[in-house]
Amino acid sequence: MVLPRFLSYVPGVMSDHSSELGHVRPWRHIERRKSRQIMVGSVPVGGGAPISVQSMTNTPTSDAAATLEQIRQLEEAGADIVRVSCPDEDSTAAFRTIAREARVPLVADIHFHYRRGIEAAQAGAACLRINPGNIGSIERVREVVQAARDHGCSMRIGVNAGSLEKELLEKYGEPCPDAMVESALNHARILQDLDFHEFKISVKASDPFLTVAAYQQLAEAIDCPLHLGVTEAGPLRTGTIKSAIGMGSMLWAGIGDTIRVSLAADPVEEIKVGFDILKSLGLRHRGVNIIACPSCARQGFNVIETVAILEERLAHVSTAMSLSIIGCVVNGPGEALYTDVGFTGGGKGAGMVYLNGKIAHKQANDGMIDEIVAQVEAKAAELDAARAAATALNAAE
Repeated sequence: MVLPRFLSYVPGVMSDHSSELGHVRPWRHIERRKSRQIMVGSVPVGGGAPISVQSMTNTPTSDAAATLEQIRQLEEAGADIVRVSCPDEDSTAAFRTIAREARVPLVADIHFHYRRGIEAAQAGAACLRINPGNIGSIERVREVVQAARDHGCSMRIGVNAGSLEKELLEKYGEPCPDAMVESALNHARILQDLDFHEFKISVKASDPFLTVAAYQQLAEAIDCPLHLGVTEAGPLRTGTIKSAIGMGSMLWAGIGDTIRVSLAADPVEEIKVGFDILKSLGLRHRGVNIIACPSCARQGFNVIETVAILEERLAHVSTAMSLSIIGCVVNGPGEALYTDVGFTGGGKGAGMVYLNGKIAHKQANDGMIDEIVAQVEAKAAELDAARAAATALNAAE
């Protein structure tokens, strides 16, 4: 695969978090594709803004209470944007209540009926997921565009390999990058002709190869923000792997402004995986990044069990920070040098706790988990206070 020009390595530039230790990793730098910026409610997308993470509800939208409960769970997991399907009038009626009470911007998913788009915009949608070429005459498209303008909505043009227009399938014989990009640009042209430019585009397929090729081609053809996703990726484990391969390669090459991991699983898992993908590439950080060894006969404690417990007990920490849990002294001290908090197994039922890259104290394996949780929470509070102070200082200046 030929990577596009957006990928580069710039010596001396750090793109990852690297905790608060000041360690620079000069070989890591992703030059993001330049795009114009749009707003999805209060969330900027494109134009160098942080890559936003989103998911989609799977409750009946007409059940406002159930949909809001799921949105609350997604908000708690860190979702920046949530998409809600509006297939009928009952759904857009309930959407008004949902949008009023949600704390994150909502995207109304519209497919074929232009009236649903107008109703969703009027009900408080921050964005309409709609393909203008699918909703009928240019007059109907104009009405939806006017509703979007009147109510401050942006739009997402969403092209899927599984639902390409019949004429494009006849032209190309099968879903392919050329067909997907042509579809996207055709839809975009309709909006551009109406002088509406507040839109982003996705070109998704369940095949990562097809997905990546389509996005690479689209990234060179238009300057709007791009919404990334490998659609219908599958169940939690295999879908995560497929998404990480497809979206990870595009993000590494600088392509992508907002992402949605598409899993046949609890939507909260999509948010977790999305942040983990961005975290792995140093593009965005939320929560504790646990660095852990796979364990072996040298381990001084049960690494796998410990990490599983810590992952659960630290799920509430949203502060970006790093934690190393290494079973023995072969790699443990070296990994601990570059993390906020670390624990390295030793012998005789004890190991060493590291703070800010330095040995802090010896810790018995009994009580180790409680001690690590306490140290992580204390470090998170320290980092939060430092950032709040810096923000206040900048505001005062």
